[in-house]
Amino acid sequence: MIPARYAASRFPGKLMQDLHGKTVIRRTYEAAVNTQLFEQVYVVTDSNIIFSEIRSFGGNVLMSKKEHECGSDRIAEAVEDMEVDIVVNVQGDEPMIDAESLRKVLEVFRGKDAEKIDLASLKTPLHQQKDIDNPNNVKVITNKDGFALYFSRSPIPYARERNSGVTYYKHIGIYAFRKAALMDFYKLPMLELEATEKIECIRYLEYGHNIKMVETTVLGVGIDTPEDLEEARKMF
Repeated sequence: MIPARYAASRFPGKLMQDLHGKTVIRRTYEAAVNTQLFEQVYVVTDSNIIFSEIRSFGGNVLMSKKEHECGSDRIAEAVEDMEVDIVVNVQGDEPMIDAESLRKVLEVFRGKDAEKIDLASLKTPLHQQKDIDNPNNVKVITNKDGFALYFSRSPIPYARERNSGVTYYKHIGIYAFRKAALMDFYKLPMLELEATEKIECIRYLEYGHNIKMVETTVLGVGIDTPEDLEEARKMF
């Protein structure tokens, strides 16, 4: 499921911007389909413009019936009556997703911790201080078994001593949910930490769900700003 809002606060209309001859949302949709990991791929949107765009090339698209605070709510509404075990949320502004990273996320549901996992997501190391300090890069810390302890727009952990050697990790906004966990999220109200940080996966932690983080070194460009779009055009 690819949640797709037209009216993004930092870069309105970004999903309809041109990325080498195709829109950002079409690039993301085609990248998800081309992984060949999924039985079905859908865009879920509240926008007639995006709906028409996906329909124009024969893609699967669903119109949200309600206003939603976040992509997970939008997806939950769409899958509520579907027969499905695992739902993967691919952000509409991540046109450079790769099959190997998605495969790693899905494999954890067959691994030794599978029964503990409510959802899984990706992290990648950050090496530049400007990237660590950038609030658009959500950072994540985990326990020894790779389960998320917290997400923040601030650099975490705080390095009390210089040259501590700690590795900072960026959260990549791709999730694989058990359907039951996703429906729980849909029904539970937002709490203070999620509202403060504006990071939706914090809601799972606040209500005691387990998020397994999988490391990847494949780093695309999430398009949050016009500058990100220019960087994506260069990388593409």
